[in-house]
Amino acid sequence: MATRALTTWFAGLETEVRFAGLRDTLARGERAEVSGLGGPARLLAALLLTDRPLLVVAPQEREVEDLAGDLKTLVAELGSPGAVLTLPAPGPAPFRGLPRHPDASLQRAVALDAARRGAVRALVASPAGLLRPSLDRRLFATRVLSLRTGDEMTPEILLEALAEGGYRREDPVTAPGQVGRRGGIVDVFPPDRDTPVRIEFLGDTVESLRRFDPETQRTTVVIESLEAHPLSDAFAPRSVLDELRRRLPERFPGASDLPGLLEKLDRGLAEEEAAELLPLVPGATVPAWQHLPGAVVVALDPEVIAAEAEAFWARATEERARRKDALALEPAEALVPLAALVAQIDAPPSLHLREVDPRARGVHVASRPVRRYAGDLRSLVADLRSAAGTTVVFLGNLGRADRLKDLLREEGLSPAPGTSLDVRVGALTRGFDLPPAGLTVLADGDVFPEEVHLHPRGRGHRARSFLSDFRDLKVGDLVVHEEHGIGRFEGLETLEVGGSRREFMVLVYQGGDKLKVPVEAFDRVQKYASAEGARPVIDKLGSGSWEKVKRRVRKAMRDMAAELLRLYAERKARPGHAFTGESPWQREFEESFEYEETPDQAAAIADVASDMASESPMDRLICGDVGYGKTEVAMRAAMRAVLDGKQVAVLAPTTVLAFQHWKTFRKRFAPFPVTVEMVSRFRAAREIKKVVADTAAGKVDVLVGTHRLLSRDVAFKDLGLLVIDEEQRFGVAAKERLKQLRTTVDALTLSATPIPRTLQMGLAGIRDMSVIETPPKDRLAIQTSIVRFATDVITTAIRQELARDGQVYFVHNRVESIYSMASLVQRLVPEARLAVAHGQMPEGELEKSMLAFVEGRVDVLVATTLIENGLDIPRANTMIVNRADRYGLAQLYQLRGRVGRADRRAYAYLLVPPGAVLSEVARKRLAAIREFSELGAGFRIAALDLELRGAGNLLGGEQSGHIQAVGLDLYVKLLEQSILELKGEAGPEPARATLNLRVDLRIPEEYVPEVHQRMALYKRASQVRSPTEIQALRDEVRDRYGALPPQVEALLAYAGLRLRAEAVGVVQADLAGSALHLRFAPAIPIAPDALVSAVRRLAGAALSPQGVLRVPMPATASALGALGSVLRELESL
Repeated sequence: MATRALTTWFAGLETEVRFAGLRDTLARGERAEVSGLGGPARLLAALLLTDRPLLVVAPQEREVEDLAGDLKTLVAELGSPGAVLTLPAPGPAPFRGLPRHPDASLQRAVALDAARRGAVRALVASPAGLLRPSLDRRLFATRVLSLRTGDEMTPEILLEALAEGGYRREDPVTAPGQVGRRGGIVDVFPPDRDTPVRIEFLGDTVESLRRFDPETQRTTVVIESLEAHPLSDAFAPRSVLDELRRRLPERFPGASDLPGLLEKLDRGLAEEEAAELLPLVPGATVPAWQHLPGAVVVALDPEVIAAEAEAFWARATEERARRKDALALEPAEALVPLAALVAQIDAPPSLHLREVDPRARGVHVASRPVRRYAGDLRSLVADLRSAAGTTVVFLGNLGRADRLKDLLREEGLSPAPGTSLDVRVGALTRGFDLPPAGLTVLADGDVFPEEVHLHPRGRGHRARSFLSDFRDLKVGDLVVHEEHGIGRFEGLETLEVGGSRREFMVLVYQGGDKLKVPVEAFDRVQKYASAEGARPVIDKLGSGSWEKVKRRVRKAMRDMAAELLRLYAERKARPGHAFTGESPWQREFEESFEYEETPDQAAAIADVASDMASESPMDRLICGDVGYGKTEVAMRAAMRAVLDGKQVAVLAPTTVLAFQHWKTFRKRFAPFPVTVEMVSRFRAAREIKKVVADTAAGKVDVLVGTHRLLSRDVAFKDLGLLVIDEEQRFGVAAKERLKQLRTTVDALTLSATPIPRTLQMGLAGIRDMSVIETPPKDRLAIQTSIVRFATDVITTAIRQELARDGQVYFVHNRVESIYSMASLVQRLVPEARLAVAHGQMPEGELEKSMLAFVEGRVDVLVATTLIENGLDIPRANTMIVNRADRYGLAQLYQLRGRVGRADRRAYAYLLVPPGAVLSEVARKRLAAIREFSELGAGFRIAALDLELRGAGNLLGGEQSGHIQAVGLDLYVKLLEQSILELKGEAGPEPARATLNLRVDLRIPEEYVPEVHQRMALYKRASQVRSPTEIQALRDEVRDRYGALPPQVEALLAYAGLRLRAEAVGVVQADLAGSALHLRFAPAIPIAPDALVSAVRRLAGAALSPQGVLRVPMPATASALGALGSVLRELESL
């Protein structure tokens, strides 16, 4: 086992008398000191020297995550019990106004809860995290909710406790930190669990606890107990908040914003704001390390830690002096005393680890850095052959580990556990060489090129396309009825019709005319979806205008589909180059990828490989946001082309994007004999001339550039692959040239704008496309704060980012005042290197500003919204958007997506005017942004708007107008029909059955109180297409809401009967008096003589000359049961 290999070095070191005593020193509760160990080696030493929990203190906040990742790998290898957790700094400053990052507060709460349970092996923190106090241990324990089956508890008390812990009401519950209730069922998603829990009550007793899948909402496993801790380490109990409320007027007499805070405290809405004020209450907060008594403090370079702690304290003092906020505590009140932290680091038992110690304290153990092979696997193999001791290689995922093992075996080496060479799965930031123990450990970043982030990704939910299932439909929203056109939703109304009660959707049309749609026909209605700002015309019932619109759209769509089909068929018929399959270099290139491929990315790679192996030229579109991995797909395709002796052209719409692609390609291809060049204005004329000549001579393998690549003087010796980034941003002439090139070479188009999933499916078979929807790590964990414009907010936000060596976007979308705003920012943060970028600058000047920011020579870029598109700058992780109230929801979403790319926490500050009264639209938009979780309504609305923009880019301006005319859902339905007709695959549309059986078809409000959920269920019931789907819906409803009431059973039975009726040609079934009347379609799948025979077998039945079957209903039968019996007879024919 690898564990044996890792403990070998400890055993070897124990022969040194001075080192052997370190474990005893710590066991006696004293301080031990070691120097000379670097990287993960020092963490391994700490783990092997004591079995007690470790509090690992790093000098810098940015080191915390990497250290935790290293520790997780080592703890797993050593088989140590307990978790490795982090205690991040909860936000940029310990004062009200700049809110805590919810993700950081949650991590702190998770750590404290694990400490409460004695489940911590190592807790990693920096001075910035340790100087911020946490809730007292005893108080925190009172906030943890514990439940077991059979406990006495009411849903109301449970919901109140969870709300106080920061849980948000949502239904359905799909994301951590959410809670929802439906009658006697409460769903909760504890943040430290992978799945939510469904709690079912019987009266005031917990009857059952079940885990369920957040996607399907179906139960997965029954459990006996549940613990749910608060979402922050600073959410105090009501008694503490009451005491804080009493003390605030004494501490801040006459403060202008005190009444507002007191009112929020009275209403229970100020937990987050109160967090920074809790130290006012004696005993409410303590240093976080008090939650981990008996831990060994592991100080990594203790003198540096002390200096960083002093610097943090100084920054906090400076920040407090600048703030005008009267409700901010002084650092001495808000922070853990500096002396207390220094004393804790020195207090035994502790382990001080210094990489270099001029004073030569304690034991010195020499470790050395390892060679970085950067993908040079031949040199790696040579060194492994000559290695004298043990070598353990840690790679980021199983696939890469297996591939390296295969390569080593091909070279005659035999990696295996417990031997002198082993390859393991694990994430380490770097390796180390320990000569005294004869041990070398190599990390992924040592073996393969580039500095990479290999620690496992956190749980992330797949970004899903917006579904028109009414979850977000509000009164006043526009809807589309397939037969009657665009109207406005007015709500649900319960009516009694023909002796039965049912709910109807009320739609209002021009002139106030109303259409009431029964629940069984909800599938004919969709929420109107079009790009933000579209203002469609409300239709007039019975005017015929809607049919004209549909005919116009259908004709234009048929023409477009015909053209797409023609191009698709031509391309499939045209001969192209069939690229060869896998080769050793291709495998080596793919193995050197820094991340484990996401499922979407792997599918896109497979799609491209299949296309390139085909005899027909490839023309594939790859959709996915910036940073989702499209470039890697393109680079693998490029490698495949180069290995077949072909050249590759990579085309980008701007010089800066071309430059970024050039850098990316050069770095990725560096270990291989592949020549990557660029033509752009960033190159001198003589350089371009040489590159063009080398390209014509076949000496350049990959050529990156702007539309300059399309010039007639640029000729390729043997072009095999064309990669086009953001084709919609090129001009008409460039697009025409690209159309010509596509006829002869494989083409791969990349787009950062998503398109609707329904449209992807609708275009299947006429446009090859792959969609990468899986977001990168932490993509959606961006702290978004809405704050009033204030210079201290801007200063703190920028300095916070610069302190961690990051960069800042400052978005100001008014060109006429952008330079005065830039001057203000420069005065506020004079040490920042600042540049301005806007669309009216001369092109060369704009490129210089953008390039300086890309290369890290500028700290703050004051820019207009031109930064929406394209650039991927991992160090830029703070964005400030001025006058955020003036932006559209989708625009804010896309802007915000420019940050949060690396493994750092990202911040977005949306500034609104300090005294302005925001419009209702702006308030709603900003409220949606505040709740910008991936699964929230705000995200879906913004995502939908972006997808619709993407649809316009893909299909062209005319089709965008058609989408606006009829809405996305109906557009896609008409498109699918057009394609089937053109392919000759369209059959007659089945006649829809209407059943009037005088049965209550509704979901009682007391069973499903939320109107959106009722509407979503109605729509699903109207859309089912098989008995299997009906049963699945029945099971899900029972699981989520409890036993089905008779009305819901009737609704689902009705759905099944309607399907069965349509299958035998029944278009209408009415209950008239005590008999059923069945009307058939003109053409039915039953022979006339067989139908006559069936009539004879049905007691008292008669078939009229008009084709209406009358069947008397037995006195004891229900209308649903009687119709089922008749249909069973017809189905047997």
